[in-house]
Amino acid sequence: MPDKIGFVGVGRMGANMARRLKECGFPIAAVFDVNPAAAQSLAQELGCVAADQLKVVTALADVILTVVTDDRAMKKIYGGGLLTRAKGKLFINCATVTPAIHVWVEQKCAAKGAQSLEACMASSIPQARQGTLYLMCGGKPEVFERAKSILEKLSASLRYIGAAGQAAQVKALVNMVMNANTAALAEGLGLGDALGLDLAMLREVFSQTGARSGVLQTDGEDMQNRDHTCFFSAAHAAKDSGIALKLAQAQGLNLPLAAATKKQYDRMVKTGLGDLDKSGIAELTFKGRKGNPA
Repeated sequence: MPDKIGFVGVGRMGANMARRLKECGFPIAAVFDVNPAAAQSLAQELGCVAADQLKVVTALADVILTVVTDDRAMKKIYGGGLLTRAKGKLFINCATVTPAIHVWVEQKCAAKGAQSLEACMASSIPQARQGTLYLMCGGKPEVFERAKSILEKLSASLRYIGAAGQAAQVKALVNMVMNANTAALAEGLGLGDALGLDLAMLREVFSQTGARSGVLQTDGEDMQNRDHTCFFSAAHAAKDSGIALKLAQAQGLNLPLAAATKKQYDRMVKTGLGDLDKSGIAELTFKGRKGNPA
């Protein structure tokens, strides 16, 4: 029999991961969210329990996936009943949080006779639904092997990075570079627009030269058309760039591009644009938009 699965955090990412595993034959036993309506709606769709307490998820499931927002949320769930009677359970943590939190969670789980693994996602909502996530995993090798049958159904690429915290380090660097690329693309297109250049032409030239990047494909047209439907929010971009900068600070490194990028995303949050997709950083660079009204 496949493991019974529980989810803590069923926003768009968590809900689509649950749908995917259900389709792959894994029984979804229970779901929990700080927004009870989201949990109840998904539970009705998947035919499982909408837990009103974290310990209910642990009681009903063999493997619990957590998809929450930040360090504070992770501390709250792991200190708020999730590890009640957790012996023998496996906790797979998919949030982008600081590496130290994953180490802390592994220690908390071990003290309860449970196991934990970080499975950091470098993909977005469509990939969660399709089971084509890029997953970077950190933890003990034997725990990674235990989780493989589940994670393989969620991912097109599954990579074991190393000990607890190391996958989160790599994820922080991925997002730091991605965010800087997004900010640079917004500035390039914003300047091209101010110069009166054809932006479709400019994006094509970028795609064939050293200006090419993954965000050109995912965000370039959206920046031009002001379509900032959220797949990865500016608020999350600010948070993730901050994680990388703290890692750099601990190593005594100065990362001026990463710092400048974080300032731009912080500015989006402060001006009420934090819920836009990260492509919304173009609103700060294109002439005549909110960030450059002149």
